[in-house]
Amino acid sequence: MAHIDLSETMTRAEKRAASGLAAIFALRMLGMFLILPVFALYAEHLPGGDNHTLVGLALGIYGLSQAILMIPFGIASDRIGRKKVIIFGLVVFALGSFVAATAANIHWTIIGRALQGAGAISAAVTAMLADLTREEHRTKAMAMVGATIGLTFAISLVAGPALNRVIGVPGIFALTGLLALSAIWVVKVWLPDPAASHFHADAQANPARLKDVLRNPQLLRLDFGIFARHAAQMAMFVVVPVALKNSGLAADHHWAVYLPVLLGSFLLMVPAIIYGEKYGRMKPVFVGAVALMLLAQLGLAFGIDYFWGIVGALFFYFAAFNLLEASLPSLISKLAPASAKGTAMGVYNTSQALGLFFGGVFGGWLAQHAGFQAVFLFCVVLMATWLLVSLSMTPPPAIKTRMFRVGVMPADQAALLKTQLTAVAGVVEAVVLGEEGVAMLKVSIKGWDESRARSLLEATAA
Repeated sequence: MAHIDLSETMTRAEKRAASGLAAIFALRMLGMFLILPVFALYAEHLPGGDNHTLVGLALGIYGLSQAILMIPFGIASDRIGRKKVIIFGLVVFALGSFVAATAANIHWTIIGRALQGAGAISAAVTAMLADLTREEHRTKAMAMVGATIGLTFAISLVAGPALNRVIGVPGIFALTGLLALSAIWVVKVWLPDPAASHFHADAQANPARLKDVLRNPQLLRLDFGIFARHAAQMAMFVVVPVALKNSGLAADHHWAVYLPVLLGSFLLMVPAIIYGEKYGRMKPVFVGAVALMLLAQLGLAFGIDYFWGIVGALFFYFAAFNLLEASLPSLISKLAPASAKGTAMGVYNTSQALGLFFGGVFGGWLAQHAGFQAVFLFCVVLMATWLLVSLSMTPPPAIKTRMFRVGVMPADQAALLKTQLTAVAGVVEAVVLGEEGVAMLKVSIKGWDESRARSLLEATAA
């Protein structure tokens, strides 16, 4: 039996892998985020860009191609190698960026955005992160990636208008293409080659478990929530940049709105997350955030013609957005079966991408045919539906996930270890995947007998 390393700290190699893969995520996500605050204004000067439906399609089609290809890219990476798939995806993304940068009309921009989304490497990157980190530290590594994505979004809303002033939207597209190509260097030089690549139930979607995940009403509530949140986000950015300009604020100065509302919203978010996690009150915090999102959309619907109405609504929007961004993946982890966590996250990520597409297209169509206020009334309906759905959500248990490598073992030995771990005080659920050599535990945040679990795992390795 292989030695089990139960050390509490990540190794230098694990930190290097996590930072490198987080950088790849960030460089790629810039391609979507940087243009959000400026694209609708840029599109007004493109042939065909006066059609808000096409503008919304250009913004949202990224999500459609990503949703279609995300899981297949992850499966392909199991078969032909992580780095090959990631590099291929980055090349496709860069190609789409350059097509969008040189687009002579809105239709070519749509093609470029579709190609950007087709570089759907997120599942392959997550799988490689699982290859390069021990199970005991994978949650930390995933948290590094998640924090990087959130920070990238915040920076992009401020940097997008500033970059637009200097290089314009075509320059932003070209820059994101160059950044994607630079990420290939990170893949080839910075990241080590995995000693072995295999399927990870905690990080990858398993088609055989899709039926179980799609039949879980608690997970479906969260999937609808992430769909609705990103649909509203993309619909908003068809309208908000134009509305800010119409209120008298020059496009180059839109950062002066986004920066303070983002900073203020972070200050509001952090205490709420700490309170919810510390006292096991995540459902009230979560439902409150959805209600705040609903109020923000109502504020935009009836204040879209007034500068301070927009600013106030955006503050509450981003406070709710950031709170939900931080809590939704945690809720998925708490509510998904331990052995199907990767599948649950795959469905969740696909729902998110489909929300981007639906929100962009339908929001653009409403802006074109019914006016700006109708876009936010559509978002109000989405948020109100989400609020009703979330009210019936089962309060998430006050648990956390711990994972350990136990070495590949026969099924009967895995079943015995599972029984032993399940009996440990504070263990809510135990799964031992003998073929992967992994033990996954859901344990109480306070009071679980970690020393007993570790002694069992060390005895197994002996």
